[in-house]
Formats: sequence, structure tokens, C-alpha cells
Amino acid sequence: MPDSARYLLHRPEILESLRRGEAALDRVMGGSGRLYPAGRLLVEADSPNTQIFRLRKGWVGRLRTLEDGRSQFILIFLPGDLFAVKSLFVTHSPDAVQALSEVLVEQVDHRTLREAYEQDADLATRCMWQVIEEERRLHNWVVGLGRGSADERLAMLLIDFRGRLILSGTLPPDALAYELPMTQEQIGDHLGISNVHVNRVLRTLREEGIVTMRGRRVTIGDLDALVRLATPLLDSAERGRSEFVGPKEAGLQNGNPRGSDDDVL
Repeated sequence: MPDSARYLLHRPEILESLRRGEAALDRVMGGSGRLYPAGRLLVEADSPNTQIFRLRKGWVGRLRTLEDGRSQFILIFLPGDLFAVKSLFVTHSPDAVQALSEVLVEQVDHRTLREAYEQDADLATRCMWQVIEEERRLHNWVVGLGRGSADERLAMLLIDFRGRLILSGTLPPDALAYELPMTQEQIGDHLGISNVHVNRVLRTLREEGIVTMRGRRVTIGDLDALVRLATPLLDSAERGRSEFVGPKEAGLQNGNPRGSDDDVL
């Protein structure tokens, strides 16, 4: 799994600490991997949670369901992400965490991880990094929900998933297709629009040759056009990474019109 690339916007001086922290998690969580089917609740809303998880395979979503049945997917976790890290500090989770596909997750009791956290500064840095990365994603999503059009939100979503899957090593760097194990209703619950509106935007993208979604498979026909649509909602880290915007656009953002893939560390 790539390391320097996946820690977007990290300070260069903490990179080795992040790498050592990842290795420390391997030791703490080693041998704990379990498979769960799609739809399984890994954390129930408003209930005690004692486990911290690391996703090795598959997709997981954090969601909140209102009393009238309306739901909002708050964050989507992809391979390499830690989730339920807040269980180190709080007893209850206000939100549910659900497997969107079959998943392979490692897990550790909060007391075990807390002891390691207090003894190992590198492991603590890695855990805190996950919180920082979630904040970055949430800031982007708040801007998208508050100011983005439905077209821009969906484009950003598809760009974000592709980039993160590449950074995790799940997809090759030049991939233009991937499996998206979310229904149109779930996508709408993440975008804050109806599934009818999701269908309408997908139809427009398909007719313009930008994106096709058949079943659960997303195929990007024109990455540059998709990036142009998403760009107002992408942050500086994503705009400068070829995994998100392609080598040409990343090169322009980094001051290299030839489209260099050099990392900015």
C-alpha cells in the first residue's frame, strides 16, 4: 500500500512517524481480520462501542437516520481507513457504521489500543492522522452540500472514490473504472438529493460521454470533463494529485504543464 501519497498534506517531518505508526497498528491488530456481509451494522447508532476498526477490503459507510426515516451517509470508508477511532475517547457513537459491501476488517478493543496509544507516539500519530483526514473530507463535503450543484457533488464523489482507491492500492494508477457498491438511493443519501435526481444526473453524464454507471460499475469515459465539473469542490490536495485529477491537470496545478506525477511531500 502506498504510504507517502496516501497521507495528503502531511508535514514531511512526520512521514516516518506515520509509517512506523502503520506498522504498529499491524502488530496490535494482526490476526484479527474478520469478514462481514454487505448490510451488516458494525457499529449501532446511539449504543456503546468498544472496538476500533481498520478496513482491509470493501466499503463501509457512517450514517445517521432521523426519526422519520430519512438517512444521511456522512462518510464513506475505503481500504486502509481506520474508523470508530472516537471510541478511544467516547463511550457511545451517535451514528451507525454499516458495511456497504462484503468487508474484511481488523478490530481491536479500545483498552488495548489506548494502552498502545499512550506508550507509542508513532501509533498515536497515525490514529490522530485518521481524525485529521476525516476532518479534511468532511470540510470538502460541507462545502459541496452547501454550495455545490448536484452535478458538481456527484462528480466530486466519483473523483474522490477513484483517487482514494488508487492511493490505497486497490486500483492501478491509470484506472478509469471501479465497482461502486452503493445503490442510487444510498448515493442520494450521501449527496443530499433524491435517487430520482441521482438518476437524472447520471443520465446526463452518460449522454455526454463522461461517465457510465451500469449496475454497480462506474466507467469514466472523459476524466478531464469529469474533473472540470468537480474542480470547484476539490481541495488543493486533490487538485494537485494525479490519482484524483489525472496527470495532465495535476501537472498544471503543480506548475508542470507536462503533467508530472512527482509527489509533493
